Amino acid sequence: MNDTRRIILAVTGATGMLYVEPLLNLLAAEGVAVHGVISDSGRQVLRLELGRKPEDLPHVERWFACDDFTAPMASGSSLYAAMIILPCTTGTLGAIAAGYSGNLIHRAADVSLKERRPLLLAVRETPLNRTHLTNMLRLHEAGAIIIPPMPSFYQNPKTLDEMARNFAGRICDQIGIHAAGMKRWGG
Repeated sequence: MNDTRRIILAVTGATGMLYVEPLLNLLAAEGVAVHGVISDSGRQVLRLELGRKPEDLPHVERWFACDDFTAPMASGSSLYAAMIILPCTTGTLGAIAAGYSGNLIHRAADVSLKERRPLLLAVRETPLNRTHLTNMLRLHEAGAIIIPPMPSFYQNPKTLDEMARNFAGRICDQIGIHAAGMKRWGG
């Protein structure tokens, strides 16, 4: 697979794990390879919300340890088409906004920004305080896309799975992957 069809998926400890598998399924259907990294708190929330481990999730070519700074995604010379952080804690948001590379997620995000590759942050927190909003603005100005997991209801989703798939489709749109079968606004 060429590198333009390979992305990084980072999973942090915010709530919203129901979006991860639909995203992986859509990316796989479009022939996109996924390299994953998950924080310790991400592992805990994945277990609490879905009763799963990262290795149970489909279509991830390889998982990298969060402390593995020798992973390909830690270097700009490794080509990835994009990086998605889903869900993204406000702690991760703050670390990236400050340029702090305390783990592989932070470092890979920093590499994505410096290499001008798409970086999407599905920030999951409510309500938002001034610091959160300032960090979002700082990252937006640096080139990141802030895409909070806010479902759309004009598509009349009948289940949580359908709602999650619709949002996963929006993420795909932002990285130039137009997943087949997605409901679109028809006016």
